[in-house]
Amino acid sequence: MTELNEYECEMLDAMLEAFGIPDSLTRTQLLKLFDGDEATAFAMVQILTWEGLIKESGNHGDYELPEKLILKPKGEKFLKDGGFSRRYQLEQQKPVEVGGTLVKLQQQNMRLQTEKLANQSEISRLEKQINGFKTRQYIWWALIFVALILGYWLGHK
Repeated sequence: MTELNEYECEMLDAMLEAFGIPDSLTRTQLLKLFDGDEATAFAMVQILTWEGLIKESGNHGDYELPEKLILKPKGEKFLKDGGFSRRYQLEQQKPVEVGGTLVKLQQQNMRLQTEKLANQSEISRLEKQINGFKTRQYIWWALIFVALILGYWLGHK
């Protein structure tokens, strides 16, 4: 499962709580819960289905959402045990694994190497820009010095 943030966990819990007494939600109720945002509702339904907490019922028709969602007993138990919010809080309290899986470490290494290269190229670009500014500054000082010498020389002639 992808890692969920706190807001998404709260939304999933709110969705599970919305099932109520008949233990079902219609497409209309679901869209009302998400203020008509079918894409977000669909994503949340996919997570709950993947977790095995709900099942879909009815014809999808022209919509991504089914006509009806039914809360499984596992979903009720999960919600009573604290739901996604509790799971999120427990995950936040876990100490960070130093070892991690090899794949995760390789992905993190690749991301960090890419970030390092991007930072190095940015540093190089900025150093060139600074050198250009220094060169212009030296040229201006030289011109000022030449102008002072010419002024002094012309003034004493």
